[in-house]
Amino acid sequence: MRQEEIYGYELSARLSEYGLNFVSEGSIYPVLLRLQKENLIVGKLKESPNGPPRKYYRLTEEGHRALDGFRREWTELKTAVDRILQLGEDGR
Repeated sequence: MRQEEIYGYELSARLSEYGLNFVSEGSIYPVLLRLQKENLIVGKLKESPNGPPRKYYRLTEEGHRALDGFRREWTELKTAVDRILQLGEDGR
């Protein structure tokens, strides 16, 4: 998914499939706009076989770097939280 282009509704549906049901279609577009303003994604209007053109988004190089940084930070945070939870289960 890292390299492909995706449009807003499809992104919302995929997030829901992954269990993020609280991310509504209506809330995804302001986030996409903000990411675009921060040069983390670019949008491109493409013809759709099922109606009006759709805007497809993809990560920029800056977006890839930001994603890599987020993954590192998330892994560190997850590891720390897992340790805390494990300590709680061990009764310490």
